[in-house]
Amino acid sequence: MVKLGLCNGPGEEGAPAHVLAGSPATRLWNEHADKTGKFFAGIWTSTVGSWTVDYSEEEVCTILEGRVRLAAQDGTAQEFGPGDSFVIPSGFKGTWATIEPVKKVYTIYEP
Repeated sequence: MVKLGLCNGPGEEGAPAHVLAGSPATRLWNEHADKTGKFFAGIWTSTVGSWTVDYSEEEVCTILEGRVRLAAQDGTAQEFGPGDSFVIPSGFKGTWATIEPVKKVYTIYEP
């Protein structure tokens, strides 16, 4: 068993590739990866900003802190805050906006 949320060590710093607004900085603590290299779980944080996304993976997110807004290419959008869980399906294209600095638990399956 792996207990998520420990955020041991400095994590991996990054920045989204296709930034639309702000200067978002991200940090990732990948706390579990299976033997196939297709399933991952951990903690991710981001500062304020927005960027385009194109998901090839399936992801389940639970927001621990902060607020995000996901907008699909068709114009539909949803906001999520602390305690909210949601699925981002493979093939989702749109915009991820971190409205308030966010911390989330993620589980990802990459087919």
